[in-house]
Amino acid sequence: MTTVETVRFKLIPGTDPEAFGKLDEKVENEYMAKRPGFVSREVTLSDDGEYLVIVHWASPEEADATMSGFFGAPETQEFLAAIDKSTVSSGRYAKVER
Repeated sequence: MTTVETVRFKLIPGTDPEAFGKLDEKVENEYMAKRPGFVSREVTLSDDGEYLVIVHWASPEEADATMSGFFGAPETQEFLAAIDKSTVSSGRYAKVER
């Protein structure tokens, strides 16, 4: 069953959004997309500066395996350093099959 993860966050004040976009692209291409079960990833931005990232995984186990290493991976450190940790919220959903 496809698993969908969401993460909402804002950047640390003073972070250049264009520079963050490059960090985000690096995380997607050099970390997320190389993990087993990765299906797709979308990044959206609200008018008030909140990011919403939506990641689709083939299974919850593959999502768990990737996320368990995310915070320690060298490819994610600059990305994580730009995020205001106090604004982070996440969720996990199972795709409804019709």
